[in-house]
Amino acid sequence: MACGGLMAAPVCLIENDDNGKLRLRKEAKDILDGINEPVVVVSVVGLYRTGKSYLMNRLAGQQSGFALGSTIESKTKGIWMWCVTHPYKEGHTLVLLDTEGLGDVKKGDEKHDTWIFCLSVLLSSTLVYNSLGVIDNTALEKLHYITELTENIRVKAEVGQHEEESADFMRVFPSFVWAVRDFTLELKMGNKQITSDEYLESALTLKSGSSPQTEQYNLPRRCLRHFFAVRKCFVFPRPASSTTCPKRMEELTEKELDSEFLEQANTFCHYIFDSADPKTVTGGRTITGTALGNLAEVYVEAIRSGKVPCLENAVVSLAKIQNVRAVEQALQFYMTEMLSMAQLPMRPEELSDIHTVTEKKAIDVFIIMSFNDNDQIYQQELMVPADTNKLKLTVHLCKCRAQI
Repeated sequence: MACGGLMAAPVCLIENDDNGKLRLRKEAKDILDGINEPVVVVSVVGLYRTGKSYLMNRLAGQQSGFALGSTIESKTKGIWMWCVTHPYKEGHTLVLLDTEGLGDVKKGDEKHDTWIFCLSVLLSSTLVYNSLGVIDNTALEKLHYITELTENIRVKAEVGQHEEESADFMRVFPSFVWAVRDFTLELKMGNKQITSDEYLESALTLKSGSSPQTEQYNLPRRCLRHFFAVRKCFVFPRPASSTTCPKRMEELTEKELDSEFLEQANTFCHYIFDSADPKTVTGGRTITGTALGNLAEVYVEAIRSGKVPCLENAVVSLAKIQNVRAVEQALQFYMTEMLSMAQLPMRPEELSDIHTVTEKKAIDVFIIMSFNDNDQIYQQELMVPADTNKLKLTVHLCKCRAQI
């Protein structure tokens, strides 16, 4: 199931600096800057030592890549990124984000885990939660990060702007996939066979009552039901018997993997490839890799400065970053075209015609790169006056710049 790669191996996207604060890695940001097509972003989160990196390697069509830990400590640190050609959607890039394992007691900073989880939600179009065993109350309690999303993420800039909170989050949050590993139960309810999706929805059933215990029981279930409109579940048996399975899972060949596990892994990959949507922001605007890198930068800077990431503010910041860059690129295109086409001296009407054609092309360049410039504020900066003397000056300046 090879996907073909834009990158030979993953790189770190977000890491801790020397002061323990999150920061965006320039190397990863530069890679995203070079992706000018829509991105489908799939993040995986889960407790450490649950084998989540293996699923991401399969999505990349590789046996290895994201680090697989074979010890008792979390192997992945921060958030790692792997950009590959999307195997199903032509003209799209699949961005895989593998996150640091949650709940590693050696880190000693639970807030760090919370921010890793929040960033995974904010950046992805599909969020995969990986866990071991079964979906029971203990498993849902370990997913307490989901109950803290309203404290750590804001949809709207003004506190007074309040519609139905769960509806706000549901519109902007990714689809949710629960991957249950080492599942050994039968998918049955009574004597009736059920699907893995029915198993998940059954586990999310709310209890009636209003006691503190009932509220605590219902909270993570209510959050999952209200925040994530699209929910899917996959249950995986053990990948191989404990007697034949070596410590490092990436060393197992497909022949050594349990056939049912392999079948489920392939079904999982096909679902992600087919159903995971391109990443969008508030308003339903699809974003490119360039915009994703800028978005990650905006969110990380908000967290570094002690603020709560706000989706509405992020879109405003993203629009400014994207549009300033779009203006620069379009003006550079205009100057280059004018320099190559306008050979002074020439008749004023010829110069004006060249300007008209070139300006239209430059605006097309801007529109491709721009983001939410609905009032054409930034586009107006491209409108070069069609006065002959000013056009001659423009060409002259172009030539001067070319000689510098």
